[in-house]
Amino acid sequence: MTPRAADRARYDRATAHLDAPVAIVDLEAFDANADDLVRRAAGKPIRVASKSVRCRALLERVLARPGFAGLMSFTLAESVWLARAGFEDVLLAYPSADRASFAELTSDPKLAGAITVMVDDPAQLDLVDRARERDGLEVRVCLELDTSLHLFGGRVRVGARRSPLRSPAQLAELARSVARRPGFRLVGLMAYEGHVAGVGDAVAGSPLRSRAIRLMQAAARRELAARRAEVVRAVRAVVPDLEFVNGGGTGSVQHTAAEAAVTEIAAGSGLYVPRLFDNYTSFSGRPAALFAQPVVRRPGVGVVTVLGGGYPASGAPGADRLPVPYLPEGLRYDPQEGAGEVQTPLLGAAADDLLIGDKVWFRHAKAGELCERFEELQLVEGDRVTATVPTYRGEGRTFL
Repeated sequence: MTPRAADRARYDRATAHLDAPVAIVDLEAFDANADDLVRRAAGKPIRVASKSVRCRALLERVLARPGFAGLMSFTLAESVWLARAGFEDVLLAYPSADRASFAELTSDPKLAGAITVMVDDPAQLDLVDRARERDGLEVRVCLELDTSLHLFGGRVRVGARRSPLRSPAQLAELARSVARRPGFRLVGLMAYEGHVAGVGDAVAGSPLRSRAIRLMQAAARRELAARRAEVVRAVRAVVPDLEFVNGGGTGSVQHTAAEAAVTEIAAGSGLYVPRLFDNYTSFSGRPAALFAQPVVRRPGVGVVTVLGGGYPASGAPGADRLPVPYLPEGLRYDPQEGAGEVQTPLLGAAADDLLIGDKVWFRHAKAGELCERFEELQLVEGDRVTATVPTYRGEGRTFL
């Protein structure tokens, strides 16, 4: 029996009492992935990206482990909810225009002490001030650095379009603006190198593309390390007691941790290891989060149909944004239908061994987005479900 076949047998036994669709997290794999992130971070604390987990119980589990400290949230409303639930260090990774949540933040000392908001434009500070309902509470502020790689004099850009702040002078100027402004305190700097951390460099069947990605990423790491160090020096000249400099992501943990200017690493997807993280030379993890759909039809030889399963992930549309049939091994989509909203035909010799009611296990493309489809996660240890925990959705929270 192959390791994957053994996993399928365990998952089927663990969930035999449950009807599909069902989502699970294999806790042994989850914990092993957490250990690997800590090893790669080489002593620097890891701030957990909540959008990649979207389950409070699992956020609490990983934060209880040595090497993890704090959360990186994705909306201000989520940040407020998490802080009210007892999480004491929440960095909002994206600017917000949520006036109601800013009003809450600026009127509650507990929230103001726990949440740090992201800023890359003075107009975002104006929005906070207009929402204030109470003077005297300082809002903790983090600045974001644009990490994109510019080539050929800036005519070619590689990387996400995030912050407009690129140079040390630009970051220092906004730092001075925050420092001069009553009601705000600059505490951190963030730089997310998504073109390194979130792009696999070992694309199956594409050796030339893989080599090009590796060359790009090596150049990007060198350029960013030098520029990030200069930015940190410039910002610390304005705010010497800066609390943290956050960088990285699951795919670049060890590279970012090696930079002296960085004090903490962000990661989250590496806990679940969705399919988009299969194609990396720098690390390998164990798939920990999966979902199962039931076989409901057997249209013919070499084909079964499962219920639903068309759960595309965000990003540029493409086959890599679809879930992938994982267990049993050897199943594939019908190219004429793909992953369907209500039904999904699957082809392959393994289909002939599946009966009506059997489970087919899938891996989602992007980590936490799986939790937008399910209200519960079944936590599996060995061949047993040892706990059932709600996702954000299961707690009635859909923040985006």
